[in-house]
Amino acid sequence: MASQRSGARALRLILGDQLNPLHSWFEHPDPGVVHVLMEVRQETDYVLHHAQKILAIFAAMRDFARHLREAGHRVRYVAIDDPSNRQDMTQNLAALMAHYGARELSYQQPDEWRVSENLRTWGASQTFSVREVDSEHFYTSRDEVAEFFGPRRQWLMEAFYRHMRQRHGVLMDTSGAPMGGRWNFDHDNREPWQGTPLLPPDARPVHDHRGLWETVRQAGVQSFGNPQAGEFHWPLNRAQALAWLDHFIQSALPNFGAYEDAMSAGNPRLFHSQLSFALNTKMLHPDEVVRQAQAAYEAGHAPLAAVEGFIRQILGWREYVRGVYWAHMPGYETRNALGHARPLPAWFWTGQTTMRCMRDAIGNSLENAYAHHIQRLMVIGNFALLAGLDPGAVHQWYLGVYIDAFEWVELPNTVGMSQFADGGLLGTKPYVSSASYIDRMSDYCQACPYDRKQRTGDRACPFNALYWDFFARHQPLLQDNRRLAMVYQQWRKTPEHVQTALRDQAALTLSRLDDL
Repeated sequence: MASQRSGARALRLILGDQLNPLHSWFEHPDPGVVHVLMEVRQETDYVLHHAQKILAIFAAMRDFARHLREAGHRVRYVAIDDPSNRQDMTQNLAALMAHYGARELSYQQPDEWRVSENLRTWGASQTFSVREVDSEHFYTSRDEVAEFFGPRRQWLMEAFYRHMRQRHGVLMDTSGAPMGGRWNFDHDNREPWQGTPLLPPDARPVHDHRGLWETVRQAGVQSFGNPQAGEFHWPLNRAQALAWLDHFIQSALPNFGAYEDAMSAGNPRLFHSQLSFALNTKMLHPDEVVRQAQAAYEAGHAPLAAVEGFIRQILGWREYVRGVYWAHMPGYETRNALGHARPLPAWFWTGQTTMRCMRDAIGNSLENAYAHHIQRLMVIGNFALLAGLDPGAVHQWYLGVYIDAFEWVELPNTVGMSQFADGGLLGTKPYVSSASYIDRMSDYCQACPYDRKQRTGDRACPFNALYWDFFARHQPLLQDNRRLAMVYQQWRKTPEHVQTALRDQAALTLSRLDDL
């Protein structure tokens, strides 16, 4: 693999989501150590990925390699079109260990079970030393969430979140009570956005990746979605990520809370941070993001409800879903408690559907490799659950389409939170709604060919009949759920002929999903 400058004592593998220049590995250059980064088909091909996700990770990896070299570290970068690239991580590592005559290999703890198990089993069979070290990124260890919940059947995030607030002294007053007297301000953060306040500008850096995109294409890597290679907007290094964090804190955080759940056609960002790609590739540390948000509240720059809602996503939810993932892998990815098996409609890959909410949410996903959490949960995920789409196929679509989607964070959000496929381990109830919720939190229904108020007929919004059909067909499993008592009470009071009409409407809708 390329000409050998000199031997090396040790190699250190850096994965594409481990681009943290503050890791202790990089405190001092060591001429006996070579840092290895590689672009391999093994990682591009395990699901079909959005073009921007491939571009972002490759471009950020190349930038990180440049940074390490400039800091005096030895780097071996295996590009996707390198003739000696075996397109397999462990085969490349074996060749590089022989090439450099190295005796030790270290790698940072991977965040995906698939990669972790691959490296663990391969490393155990080698004659040289293979060592795993901490990635130095998360607040918690892999097994900490499981230890916290123990044998409880349901793992409710709120209890874990409060524990984390107390443990790390986040938004706590001097008496040990939560600031503002409440742990959670979620009920204050449910305002629809109606054009004011004005949206902050998109101040993310712009990159031209047309050359890299051509390299990726020529290498035969398959993808979907708009690559936007000539006008690429995602941060590629820590400096750019810090600048974007500062911009979010100053321009968007004050309004983030009130409009956290709002949706607006053509405005996918609203006041969301879009920091998840930088966080999930470890350009930023979660604690510095949390502390900067808290400082904004303490300085009077942002209200407590906005800051608490933002911090809850990072200190609470992000750490929590990682713990759920590691406690239940392997096997969590195949859970299907509701027995759903329908394939994804064709418009999941094109965005060409008449439903305005789905057209906007999926269209933005395909165009920008991004949608905010309510679009993912209460529009796309809501429809997928109501329609009985295969949760495994939904999982693979979410994992591929979103630039911030790495399996440890995406899988519990999709299989557990969105599709209720784990039977209620993560969520206390299925997150489904009729058109009324979407209408309340967005402007989607205003110009939609479907009528949000109609439940049956040609112009009836598909969400309405599907909503009642979902609860009817899953009544044996869900009717004893206390959080659904009112739903089933209302269904039982519905006249039988109306129930029949709703279920017939749902059956018609399900028979023509590709044509909606």
